[in-house]
Amino acid sequence: MTDMTERNRTDSPDLEKESQQTRKPTRRGGGDPATRGRTTIADGVVEKIAGLAARDVVGVHTMGSGLSRTFGAVRDRVPGGSKSVTRGVKAEVGELQTALDLEIVVDYGVSIADVARDVRENVVAAVERMTGLEVVEVNIAVSDVKLPEEEDEEPESRLQ
Repeated sequence: MTDMTERNRTDSPDLEKESQQTRKPTRRGGGDPATRGRTTIADGVVEKIAGLAARDVVGVHTMGSGLSRTFGAVRDRVPGGSKSVTRGVKAEVGELQTALDLEIVVDYGVSIADVARDVRENVVAAVERMTGLEVVEVNIAVSDVKLPEEEDEEPESRLQ
């Protein structure tokens, strides 16, 4: 063996140890996986959550104005049509916050102030829990009162 070959054999383990000590484990990605990327939530998603939460409150008869309820009733009767849970709900969604406008019809005899408070609390809790967005305001417009003797404003179907 030559001197060089023998030197390489004796140096080799030391070099290997040295390179293992200075080599740091490779870290892939940067930071917590939960912080990688961005999540966006569509206005319609927040509107659905808010609409369902508002309808759960006792004293809320329906959502939306008279005109939107009439069009909605026609759409609901069309085969393949589905009930619109967003009727009477408008949301503005930002990156961290959302604001909501609701239009409701209350049952006769209930306290409008209590129903509005309960709707506000239920909507804020549901939207914040499900989306993580801060709800900065929930504006409620009471557009009608459902009287006990009134029939629902659904147009009669011409189809039988």
